[in-house]
Amino acid sequence: MSATRKLTMAQAISEAVSQEMTRDPKVFVMGEDIGIYGGIFGATGGLLDKFGKDRIMDTPISETAFIGAATGAAAAGLRPIVELMFVDFFGVCMDQIYNHLAKNTYMAGGNIKLPVVLTTAIGGGYGDAAQHSQCLYATFAHMPGLKVVVPSNAHDAKGLMTQAIRDDNPVVFMYHKGIMGLPWMAYFEGSSNEVPQEAYTIPFGQAKVVRAGTDLTIVTISQMVHKAAIAADELARDGVSAEVIDLRTLVPLDRSTVLASVAKTGRLLIADEDYLGFGLTGEICAIVAENLDTLRLKAPVKRLAVPDVPIPYSRPLEQFVIPQVAGIVEAARTLMKARKAEGVAA
Repeated sequence: MSATRKLTMAQAISEAVSQEMTRDPKVFVMGEDIGIYGGIFGATGGLLDKFGKDRIMDTPISETAFIGAATGAAAAGLRPIVELMFVDFFGVCMDQIYNHLAKNTYMAGGNIKLPVVLTTAIGGGYGDAAQHSQCLYATFAHMPGLKVVVPSNAHDAKGLMTQAIRDDNPVVFMYHKGIMGLPWMAYFEGSSNEVPQEAYTIPFGQAKVVRAGTDLTIVTISQMVHKAAIAADELARDGVSAEVIDLRTLVPLDRSTVLASVAKTGRLLIADEDYLGFGLTGEICAIVAENLDTLRLKAPVKRLAVPDVPIPYSRPLEQFVIPQVAGIVEAARTLMKARKAEGVAA
């Protein structure tokens, strides 16, 4: 069995990239401040010293240029990892992401592969305001041609990153700033955990049951997994057994684990840091609604997500719009009190 150490998510991601660059000379990294600085969220720490500037390339501030370059490099047979510093910056390079990276394999009739890993930081909670605090993973999951990966802890981050680098399709790998383990940012300790030294993969489309339960299913992803786990501990003191599911990837999405859990508990709460409208919470609701012939819900489905407003700079307002542990507990208690519903409501 491989030896393990406790790593932060940033360290685990960097280790996965390092091991794959050592294994495969076609892998390289490019992006803003990913070299000497090691990435502003630590995801490429130490790589420049090990691999040099020809494979760890700092770029100018032109997301359109370097994401387009990564797409071209992949078409030519390389395996680029390219960092979009904040997911909020996607607007300046969306044509390269959606009309080229996501579509060109299809447009070429499958005659080219585009094994690009597009990494980007997501999430709020630290007062960085409307243009640096969004999640937006549902936006990318909505677009055919992209796989979307959103880990919640260091162990999963390493395995999912290794899988992403080896995948022959474009993968958007999204890490929440609040669980990277950065010393200058408060984060959930549970996101730093034991990580094997050797390389390993975690298949896409396999959700994880973080905590088993019988009364209520909480479906979530990324940093919200940790809030849901804390909420489940509080609910347990009230005698409520909550099952917490970490989706881990949105594309592909593990529908079967969600449905199996809801079939067992009869109650569903979806907690999400992305926007409420047209997002992850609605997709999970629809999956359950489409399977009501085999499910017996005891209460209407309940959703928690960011209301359709920009993320505020004000800390009290930011904490208000982003779902917190107390809100998850309150929603769960409401579900436990609800009468059995004949249908599903959001």
